[in-house]
Amino acid sequence: MALILHAGKTNKNAYKTLIAAEYTGVEVELVPGFEMGVSNKTPEFLKMNPIGKVPVLETPDGPIFESNAIARYVTRLKADNPLYGSSHIDYGHIEQWIDFASLEIDTNLVYWFRPRMGHVVHLPPAEEAAISALKRALGALNTHLASNTYLVGHSVTLADIVMICNLYLGFTRLMTKSFTSEFPHVERYFWTLVHQPNFKKILGEVKQTESVPPVPSAKKPSHPKESAKAKPKDEPKKEAKKEEPATPKPEAGEEEASKPKPKNPLDLLPPSKMILDEWKRLYSNTKTNFREVAIKGFWDMYDPEGYSLWFCDYKYDDENTVSFVTLNKVGGFLQRMDLARKYAFGKMLVIGSEPPFKVKGLWLFRGREIPQFVLNECYDMELYDWRKVDLTDEAQKERVNQMIEDYEPFEGEPLLDAKCFK
Repeated sequence: MALILHAGKTNKNAYKTLIAAEYTGVEVELVPGFEMGVSNKTPEFLKMNPIGKVPVLETPDGPIFESNAIARYVTRLKADNPLYGSSHIDYGHIEQWIDFASLEIDTNLVYWFRPRMGHVVHLPPAEEAAISALKRALGALNTHLASNTYLVGHSVTLADIVMICNLYLGFTRLMTKSFTSEFPHVERYFWTLVHQPNFKKILGEVKQTESVPPVPSAKKPSHPKESAKAKPKDEPKKEAKKEEPATPKPEAGEEEASKPKPKNPLDLLPPSKMILDEWKRLYSNTKTNFREVAIKGFWDMYDPEGYSLWFCDYKYDDENTVSFVTLNKVGGFLQRMDLARKYAFGKMLVIGSEPPFKVKGLWLFRGREIPQFVLNECYDMELYDWRKVDLTDEAQKERVNQMIEDYEPFEGEPLLDAKCFK
């Protein structure tokens, strides 16, 4: 009896199960005529997955949702399946790369892809952050594949199936040849596997995209009454006249458009004796005697009236169980803080030699409080507990010194990494 998979024929998450089934010798059939947005909204489907996401696999023992879980289930239907390696360490590495493929590759591809499809609002800083994180992940994958044909061992495993299906979206919709040429071992790996018989049977002929989908144009909704009116024939001429320098009196709408953007409130603060760029320059250029030069220079420059110092502690350290995921999390935070670069300096420490890793930070902000626009725009801020440095406490001042200079061991533990925002 075949297992029934609810998904469309071109769903890359369904491909994981179908390819695993080919290698395992399990019969899996797609529901005929499945229509996304219709079939997955029926009461029958919602009983199998209340969230309404696909794919869902019907089994004799009940439904399973989440694509990786479905692929694992199908793979385990065969005892001692080579798709799961031949040892406990193989199994661990396979699970490692499945998580990597999902968290580091697929997540960032989706963050890049969905706004381009108009599914969510396109925000250039968010797209840049996603592409940067994706490139970092592809770089790590490229390094591994420089000396490995497959992710684990010497044959295809479930890790390769999940990785290729996630990369499939990138290669076919987003990542042009000029983009992927930076990662030649990833290219070799992808094209080698998509031409394997069991992959090709499901994926068909794979072609790399030649361009990135354009950003959807933002259309302003027109007022119903205005849209119903016929525009006068001479309106274009009037608009052309508005653009001419000789126009003596612009209309009200133009006056509003020509108003300069309001200044950042921080630019309106009284001048400070601390010049942030001078501190950043001193920090960057000090290579020796860091305490005597940079740290002393910091306190000589520091202006408690014009600036404030803050400690931050990540609220969910128990989730930091994978080193590269934790480092990427911190890197993404710093990228999203770019909007505050003119007004801030920061140090983020990832602490510990084994998981769970601790994430702690020190931030210097213009003003006596954390800038409101940073709190509003950078969602990562709420993931941390923030407390103002008490400058009358010598222990806290020493902690500031240690965080600036990457002192190790920090609070009795080694540093996994230290990142600077400047």
